[in-house]
Amino acid sequence: MAGFWRRRRSMMTRLERFQKELTARTDAALITSPQNQFYLSGLHYDDGYLLILADAAYLLADFRYIEVARREADPAFTVVLVEKGMNKTVAELIGKHKAESLLVEEAHMTLAAEARLSAAVPRISVVRGATEILTEMRVLKDARELSAIAAAQELTDAAFSHILEYIRPDLREIDVALELEFFMRKNGAEGLAFDTIAVSGSASSMPHGVPRDRKLEKGFLTMDFGARLGGYCSDMTRTVVIGKADDEMKRLYETVLTAQKSALAAARGGVGCKALDAVARDIIHGAGYVGCFGHSLGHGVGIDIHEAPRLSSAAPQADLLRPGHVVTVEPGIYLEGKYGCRIEDMIAVLPDGSIRNFTQSPKELIEL
Repeated sequence: MAGFWRRRRSMMTRLERFQKELTARTDAALITSPQNQFYLSGLHYDDGYLLILADAAYLLADFRYIEVARREADPAFTVVLVEKGMNKTVAELIGKHKAESLLVEEAHMTLAAEARLSAAVPRISVVRGATEILTEMRVLKDARELSAIAAAQELTDAAFSHILEYIRPDLREIDVALELEFFMRKNGAEGLAFDTIAVSGSASSMPHGVPRDRKLEKGFLTMDFGARLGGYCSDMTRTVVIGKADDEMKRLYETVLTAQKSALAAARGGVGCKALDAVARDIIHGAGYVGCFGHSLGHGVGIDIHEAPRLSSAAPQADLLRPGHVVTVEPGIYLEGKYGCRIEDMIAVLPDGSIRNFTQSPKELIEL
């Protein structure tokens, strides 16, 4: 296991970087969200804390997780078996190190949990700000993270190839969603990146519609799905046609495809997130579909399915694509009560500013 962690020095670097940020603000930090615990320690678990100081790092776990923590967590963390309650254990460790202030995750810790923590450490100043630090760290992916995301997307592409052979007119939307999920899990996914979307006919006008227990309608079938592999997510959307597309459907599809390809062509390091959204949005509006593309062009992807940055008309002008960003590019057109279409790829910004498209599935119009 020691050799394994020597090969994964990026985990050590993350902890050291976080400790550097920590010492500029406070004495200690308490990390409570499973996503940030995984990011810093390499361990998947959902009922424990990380307590980090400038010169020490503790992983607090109860009996259920103690063995896996000792086997799989970054050895820079001292694993502590919690027997007296999490907050009491935190108080004892903070007292041992004579810390006077404690940074918490403002986006994860509830007011009630913060009140209980404050009661357990009454002489310690509990301050917010850990989420801000970790969000900025996580937004830029390293080579190992990019490799994990690429593997997750490769599996997702394979699922799309499989589903094209599987779809039949007598299937239900829920059958399509379940088959996508089963294929990904059977072929190595640790879980789903998010709840699978498979909506057909008039339901395809709902960007995040729920698969129904009814047969596929003729017309557009939009499938939005992703795998979780190596702790990281993939995300893709493809829209196909059940039956034959009429001229209006073809025009709508080609507009979305042109918007997506144009945004991909414009994407590179240094381009504004707001400006990239405008590339796709202007094409859709110019084709007469004003008011029919109501969501952002894309979002960051990583340990969470939705991360920074956002490719959005509401993004600050100062938000630029940077090397290490992984984002989706997913324009769509939705005609309420009629049908809709979305096409989504996932890309990374490389160190030289060029773009790598993780998504290899075809996106020309497919009729089934």
